[in-house]
Amino acid sequence: MPLPAKAFQRWLHGIAPDTSMADVCRLSQVKRTTLAQQLVRGKVAEATVVSISRAFNVSPVTSLAYFEVYRDLAGPLVPPTRQELVSQIATVDLLRAVIARTAPEEGGGGKGQAGAGDAGGGAEESTARPAESWELSPVPHTTSVKNWVDAIDDGELRHRVSAATGIAPQNYSAQLTANRLAPEVAIATSRAAGVGLTGGLVATGLITEAEAGWAAGARRAALDGLSDGELTALAGDRLQTLGKALRRQEHDQEQTEKIWENLG
Repeated sequence: MPLPAKAFQRWLHGIAPDTSMADVCRLSQVKRTTLAQQLVRGKVAEATVVSISRAFNVSPVTSLAYFEVYRDLAGPLVPPTRQELVSQIATVDLLRAVIARTAPEEGGGGKGQAGAGDAGGGAEESTARPAESWELSPVPHTTSVKNWVDAIDDGELRHRVSAATGIAPQNYSAQLTANRLAPEVAIATSRAAGVGLTGGLVATGLITEAEAGWAAGARRAALDGLSDGELTALAGDRLQTLGKALRRQEHDQEQTEKIWENLG
């Protein structure tokens, strides 16, 4: 929900009282024409507030909490659940982890083979895994919003969000499919699920993990904490979902080509 221009101007005066609008735009990299249009319309985008906050070293969460619609963000930041953290790991990183865990160790004989020093050859293989060394893909990823909602959904979440916001379930689902969610709807989703209010803002890319108060390395720790079975099942589910989406795209493309052939 865009923020009232008058409230925005009061907020801006509070954090940058002696800064011209031109300098505000230059420092925050918000286009002057964009901000001018928002002010004329009387509605300023949340992304504009976040960009300006970063430019003046102010917490974006604290800035959003200045506005009535986001007042609940003024409370203590609640850490994300394990499910939320895992939802923000891109599919490609899950697949890398599967490969890393199943690849034979250098110099070893692979799984199921005992080393020369094993007493009687019957020692059980250790399940300990070294931390994967690659950098995780940044948040948000291509399905971060839908994955986040799925991770916190108890089966009735969409209905509760629809009732609380007035958004039709099909419109809500359309936003998830498009990997986007309006900030106020993301917070309403968090509230309906009983989780921290900033998780959806991270999933949509409005704020960063650090700005939301997530511990450094939290996503990596969540990935490393998955058992082999959990990791493989999750990667399989993600691939299945991706396959369905690609098949729909291929079908739509075929239909479009047929239409053009008939027209031609």
